[in-house]
Amino acid sequence: MSDEALPLSEEERAELEALRAERDARRQAAREREELEALRAQGGRPAARRPVASGASRRAEAAEDARIREARERGARLMEPDEDLRMPVGQKVVLGVLVALVVLVVAFSLLIQ
Repeated sequence: MSDEALPLSEEERAELEALRAERDARRQAAREREELEALRAQGGRPAARRPVASGASRRAEAAEDARIREARERGARLMEPDEDLRMPVGQKVVLGVLVALVVLVVAFSLLIQ
């Protein structure tokens, strides 16, 4: 009979179970990491448990959340196309700066020759 046909000893079985548990823990951690990245990509954040805050700190958090929301909306208006898929202002500015840089490089290269 070969070694492969023999049943596992208790020590080998314990080692196998430990390795399986470790593998499962790594897979679970990877799944959670992927879920976190997906939620971050969606712009949402998973709800975290926060300690109960006082009224003043709640107002401060609400004000900070509103400020962040407004900044994101401003950024979206600048960089994301509207319903008609027109080029947003932010992209026009970036393209204008790039064109100006190309013109400057070409002009300097012509002047140096």
